[in-house]
Amino acid sequence: MSRFIVNGGHPLSGEIRPLGNKNAVLPMLAASVLTDETLTFRNVPAIEDVHVMLSLLEGLGVDVKQRGHTVTLCAKGLSKTELDPVLCRKVRSSILLAGPLAARHGKAVVHPPGGDIIGRRRLDTHFDGLRALGINVRAGRSYTFARGELRGADILFDEASVTATENILMAAVLARGRTQLYNVACEPHVQDLGNLLIKMGARIEGLGTNRLTVHGVRRLRGATHTVQPDHIEIGSFIAAAAATGGSLTIGPVCDELSMRVVARTWKKLGVSWRASGSSLTTGTKALRVKADYGPATPKIEDGPWPLFPSDLMSMAIVLATQAEGTTLFFEKMFESRMYFVDQLISMGAQIVQCDPHRVLVSGPSRLHGAPIASPDIRAGMALVLAALCAKGRSVIENAQVIDRGYERLDERLRSVGADIIRTS
Repeated sequence: MSRFIVNGGHPLSGEIRPLGNKNAVLPMLAASVLTDETLTFRNVPAIEDVHVMLSLLEGLGVDVKQRGHTVTLCAKGLSKTELDPVLCRKVRSSILLAGPLAARHGKAVVHPPGGDIIGRRRLDTHFDGLRALGINVRAGRSYTFARGELRGADILFDEASVTATENILMAAVLARGRTQLYNVACEPHVQDLGNLLIKMGARIEGLGTNRLTVHGVRRLRGATHTVQPDHIEIGSFIAAAAATGGSLTIGPVCDELSMRVVARTWKKLGVSWRASGSSLTTGTKALRVKADYGPATPKIEDGPWPLFPSDLMSMAIVLATQAEGTTLFFEKMFESRMYFVDQLISMGAQIVQCDPHRVLVSGPSRLHGAPIASPDIRAGMALVLAALCAKGRSVIENAQVIDRGYERLDERLRSVGADIIRTS
């Protein structure tokens, strides 16, 4: 267990380098079991979720080598198909091994996955899609996936689930014939996984859309791949600079569309930046909520890509506490995402929680330091952001939860002027 101690009121200034996309690298690591050849990944963040995923793979017999932000994997010596139950409970991404393990090695035994407590996160879409490809699924205290005849199928997803899309896609690349996937997720991390699989020899059409066509191949080969920068981490650092009244140069940033999706909402809260080559530099003007046309209260809501990412909703709420005006936030993806706002209220934020999915934020509020606790990765980062712009001292418990998604957050924030330390 660890905590962050933050003395707020210091504008952030300097340069910061975003690391690889957490939600892209985890399924890529799972894809290592699809081939006996070596996969090398660059720009891999040294975060807790990656460490757990690598431990899961080592437990199966995968050879893992890690040096800095480069990871090399070879599954030629894979000898087990049952995952460690303790490690499964630590991360949501353990379920991502079900499809590729069963497709390539005939069987996978996965214990119920863990991850953030942000509401119900169904596995039905995973199970239904894998069954359609010819993988038998037996669900009890653990989940057993046994390959029958792996064949292509037309699959209509009942929700655009990111992890289900990745799981079924990794199985489909080895299925005989053609697979059509409808209503799939098309987030940047799904696209990055698809690009890796294509490098490995997969035949995939439609990346970036909600319909994928996969032509199965007999085998996949090794590859070297650089994980794209994390647009969620970039959006978090932009928010930290804006909330503290500072200016950060962040780069390299990710593709133009990803930055446009972030900008569309951040600009509603008065955040600005200028791009230069592969980097951006944030502005320092006072934050002001951009009014909607007509008398309606401005609203920010999340949704499947390319709508506003749910993973940035917590940061957006903190930003709104520092912006002049009133904003209604509507969290549509997870029913427990909003519960952290009680801690913002204890710091002096003017927030009305309308129901589990909606909060009304009026600003600007002068936040003050307080004892608070991180309930999940993104809410934890949002509470760090609140502490950075608050007057006085905040103690943030459960800092190790934030480590699951942000590498050395305290060190990196100190390098740009934050007064933050970690204690046990």
